[in-house]
Amino acid sequence: MKRKKISVIVPCYNDEKSVVSLCATVREMFGGPLKDYDYDIIYADDDSADGTRAKVRELCAADRHVRAVFNMANFGFSRNVFSALQESDGDAAFLVFGDLQDPPELLPEFVRKWEAGSKVVVGRKIASDESHIMNWWRNCYYRVIRALSEKPQIEEFNGYGLYDRRFIEVLRNIGDVQPYLKTVVSEYAPDCASVEYRHHKSGRGRSNFNFYKNYDFAMEGITSSTKKLLRASTYLGAGLGIISVIYALYVLIRKLTSWNTYPAGLASIMIGVFILGSAELFFIGILGEYVLSINTRTMRKPRVIVDERIGFDEEPEKTDDGGH
Repeated sequence: MKRKKISVIVPCYNDEKSVVSLCATVREMFGGPLKDYDYDIIYADDDSADGTRAKVRELCAADRHVRAVFNMANFGFSRNVFSALQESDGDAAFLVFGDLQDPPELLPEFVRKWEAGSKVVVGRKIASDESHIMNWWRNCYYRVIRALSEKPQIEEFNGYGLYDRRFIEVLRNIGDVQPYLKTVVSEYAPDCASVEYRHHKSGRGRSNFNFYKNYDFAMEGITSSTKKLLRASTYLGAGLGIISVIYALYVLIRKLTSWNTYPAGLASIMIGVFILGSAELFFIGILGEYVLSINTRTMRKPRVIVDERIGFDEEPEKTDDGGH
C-alpha cells in the first residue's frame, strides 16, 4: 500500500542561520513519529541576500528529499507563501517558515488532526517571545479586524499549518496576484482545526518584518477582508455633503437677510468650498469602490517568477500566474 506523502513547505528569506537545523528537525520526525509517511522538503527562497541559497543547495545535494524553488526577485511574503504552497505534490502540505519562529516539531500533532478529518489545521499563537509592544500592536490589529470584517477571521494565525491536497487545489484556482492566505483560509476552510503553540524569536536574530512591512501586511489583511473602510468614506462624504448643503443654505439666507453679515464675496466662496469639498469626498469614496473592483478583476501579472528549481523531475513553467 502506497504511503501518504507530506510536503513540508518552507518559505524563506535571509534564513541561513536556521534552514539547516529546520531540515534536521523534519528528518528526525519522519524517522520517528512520522516514519509511516513519505515526505519531501521544499524551500521557497524569495531572493535572499545572505547565504540561504548556498545552504539550501547543500541540503538538496545531500538529501533526495530536499528540493528548492528560487524566485528571480523578492516578490514579498504573501506572494511567496501562496506560490510555495502550490509547489506541493503530497497528500498534504505543511507550511512552516524558515526562521523557526513557528515550531516544526509540532507536525505530528497537525498530522493527527488532519487524519481525524480536518482538511486544514492551523497553528494559533497563545504566547509569544516577541516584545510587549509588538504583542500590543498585534492585539490592536485583531480588534480592528474583528470590528471591520464581514466574516470571522482566524486570530493569531500567520499561515503556519497543515493543508490537505484538496485545499491546495482551491488555492490554485484563486487568481488574485496579491492573495492574503489568512482571509482565504477563513473563507474556504471556516471549520478548520487548530494547534496552539508558543511563537519564538526569529532564528536570524531579528524578524524581517519591520514597522513598514508589518503595516503593509496589516493593510493587506484589512483591505482583503473588508470593504467597510471604503464604504465609510462614501458615507462620510454623503453625510458631510448634506451638512454642507444645509450650512450653505444657511449662509445664503443670512447673506440675503442681512447683507453686511459677511464681507463681499466671502459667502459665495464659503458656499463653493463646502459644496465642492463634500462632492469630492463623496465621489472619491465611489471611485474607491470601482478601483477596488477593477483592480481585483483585471490584474494578470505573474504572482512570482521562478529563476531556478532544484530536485524537481520535470521543469514546469517558470511563472505562477495567479491561477490563469
